[in-house]
Amino acid sequence: MGDSPKDKLLRPGGGGGGGGGRSSFSFGGFGSVGEDVLESVLRRLPAATFASAACVSRSWHGVCKRILSRPKLASALSLNPCAQIALEEVVDKVLSEPICPHFAIVNVGNNVNMTDALQYIGQKLGARTPLVISADSGIIGVDALTNQVKEVEGGIDDVGSSYNNEDSDNAERGIILTVGFVPGLKVDVVPLLHLEEANEDRLMVDKFITDMMEYSVAVSGCSTPVGVIMFGDGAAEIKSAAEKLDYAMPLEAAIVGDEKGTFQYRSADSSRYISAIGQHTISAVALVFAKDRHKCPGLGDIKFHVAVSDGLSAIGPRHRAASVKVGDCCTLLTARREGQEEILDGEGILNDIRDELENRVEYPDVYIGVTKRRIYEVGAEKAKLMSFLSFHGVMGGVEYLRVEGSGIESGDSFQFYYSDPAAALVSCHKVSARLRSLNLGSDSDCSDKMGNVVVSAGKPWVFGGFIFSSFGRGESFFNDVNVDSSPFVENFPGVPVAGIFCGGEIGRCSPSLSMQDSEEETPVHRVCHVYSTVYLIMSYTPAPPGATVTS
Repeated sequence: MGDSPKDKLLRPGGGGGGGGGRSSFSFGGFGSVGEDVLESVLRRLPAATFASAACVSRSWHGVCKRILSRPKLASALSLNPCAQIALEEVVDKVLSEPICPHFAIVNVGNNVNMTDALQYIGQKLGARTPLVISADSGIIGVDALTNQVKEVEGGIDDVGSSYNNEDSDNAERGIILTVGFVPGLKVDVVPLLHLEEANEDRLMVDKFITDMMEYSVAVSGCSTPVGVIMFGDGAAEIKSAAEKLDYAMPLEAAIVGDEKGTFQYRSADSSRYISAIGQHTISAVALVFAKDRHKCPGLGDIKFHVAVSDGLSAIGPRHRAASVKVGDCCTLLTARREGQEEILDGEGILNDIRDELENRVEYPDVYIGVTKRRIYEVGAEKAKLMSFLSFHGVMGGVEYLRVEGSGIESGDSFQFYYSDPAAALVSCHKVSARLRSLNLGSDSDCSDKMGNVVVSAGKPWVFGGFIFSSFGRGESFFNDVNVDSSPFVENFPGVPVAGIFCGGEIGRCSPSLSMQDSEEETPVHRVCHVYSTVYLIMSYTPAPPGATVTS
């Protein structure tokens, strides 16, 4: 099969035809056209036409490559109640300008068939584009028709629908498509397999992490990727996988994602990860970004930054688990208050916090934050003792305290937490200040009125971002609109951003954006969150003067 125009676009010297001069061009009705005029025309072409234009001649290819000489994120949201029209709207919007798809993320409401969307968008983007599509509890993005940022909880447009449809049957609708062009990086999707055989039922976490590292080594020569975006399916508890990934990856690797959702995906080469494996399902996927060892010398560097806004407040005394039983999708436990010997049943444990909760907030969601000290190792890597703070929803209790999930052991200490809008709002403001302190420019700061790139060497700027927010947040939580997206939008106005409301936020805060006031001797890691919002900021630092992108 021959390469598509999109596949040829970034290949030096790609496309047909002769070289031609760089000051003028002769093709069809253009006659002799100045380079500046041609560049201005090509910038206005939709993506497919632009890719075809890049194949006209080497000179045209060079102009097209200069236009796409820096990273780009294109994203669009549609709330059209007709799923097919919504699909067409976001695809048309995202591909209305020049872009070469290196990856795509699609987030949909329940009215969109994921298989149909995967096939439709996959055909539009080309067979080599890795793609993840997920169904979530809400979407965040820029409306394709109004260009306004919207946070849509459960698919219901709480800030006013451009379709004026009041029918409640259209709840949980909507779609957001995000396409990324990241020159200097390679991207693919790696699955987390769940092995299901007669004598074995387990998540293949070590293989998941090893596959990511091996992919990164293959394309970059380094086992550490730039970033990982995970999507879990909710059927299997992947906290352990996220925690082990935190152990295995150095701090410079960004880790974000959605712990519980529904997804489909397409890898550039799925056989690399699944061949020779027995009966299995796929419990999660990771979109892996790694440096390209063959990147052009004139390209700058892409970096990922992660910030986390918390939405919980601690309450009551600390406890230590005494007896632990694993039930059906839950854990049953008794505990002691720290410093006391009496073992408390479920009712006794809950009595410690009931009065305090009644005086603080109406109908909060309550969790226990369990500090787990575990030894982690992957393959021949050196084993390491690490502490993680893991949250489990409180389901009630009389004889035992019943909490969601598993992984708790006797001797683990825990404290109660409750969802707190006031604390979450304060945390959002702090995240906004932290993002501002990065002193990053925005994509719009780097273009003149003609769309030409105007950058300062060594000055990083933001070209896009992703938001992973708890489905418990949003307007109903803050009693205000667009609070979760505000830290990004306020700091980087006009920069493409996309996000979801999800059932468990994954995010490891970058050291430069951490809001911890002091370093503990034995730090407690947090990679899986509840009632939080995780921000992934994608920045680009141009190459030094004198370095040019090969065309």
